[in-house]
Amino acid sequence: MNPAAEGWSLVWPAPAKLNLFLHIVGQRTDGYHLLQTAFQFIDLCDSLVFTPRDDTKISRSAGLEGLPPDEDLVVRAAKLLSAATGIRRGVDIRVDKKIPSGGGLGGGSSDAATTLLALNRLWRLNLGNDSLQTLGLKLGADVPVFVGGRAAWGEGTGEKLSPMDFPAPFYVVVKPACGVVTADVFQDPELTRNSSPVTIPGFLSEGGRNDCEAVVRRRYPEVAQALDWLGSFGDARLTGTGSCVFLATGDLERAREVQSQVPAKWAGFVVKGQNHSPTLDLLEQLG
Repeated sequence: MNPAAEGWSLVWPAPAKLNLFLHIVGQRTDGYHLLQTAFQFIDLCDSLVFTPRDDTKISRSAGLEGLPPDEDLVVRAAKLLSAATGIRRGVDIRVDKKIPSGGGLGGGSSDAATTLLALNRLWRLNLGNDSLQTLGLKLGADVPVFVGGRAAWGEGTGEKLSPMDFPAPFYVVVKPACGVVTADVFQDPELTRNSSPVTIPGFLSEGGRNDCEAVVRRRYPEVAQALDWLGSFGDARLTGTGSCVFLATGDLERAREVQSQVPAKWAGFVVKGQNHSPTLDLLEQLG
């Protein structure tokens, strides 16, 4: 086997995402919340490299510091794909992390999705995207949108996806020095769970909000400070149930101007909205 010809030498991107809004419109009897949201990718990416092994072991040589390999979603994704298809091949996965963890940007879910997409190609499994999305849902509610590779309107628990092309401005993203525990937010008794459903045209014309913001503000004062600071420049939002907050800007110059003023105690990024995942772009280039 020629690894380069097979595509093993490639660096595979795993993009971050923003939840442009997040409404909680109900709760199922099993406790899962019913959502409406809009997912859009941004050009902040982790990078993954896959190296074939001579044995059947699935390993991770580099990744998120402090996270045991067996608990890493990339290892779990590779093992899930192997078990689902019966293929017995080993692979080493190296993850170069750029997406901050605990920020609501979907880094772990995106890494898992890229693992499914890349190994489906590299192992020549030829599973369709729908099958990969079904597998991805077993790893997390956000994985299917990354597998699908299109910005999307999400409903249900986030798994009912309708591809969309949203306006794609430059964003300023601010990451306070803390992470948010998603389970604690969704279990909080003060969380809004009865927002009225909105339509896609309604969101595009009037916008939306993040129903988790009030709970996150109360539980995480540093996130509240970041929202207030970024909100002094415009309509700042919380993404998902993470600690990152973001602001859409009219152009790159304005985004860089705001980013240059981010307090040193926080991380600040200028990113561009994307409606098509670079992972899918790579697969399309490979044919």
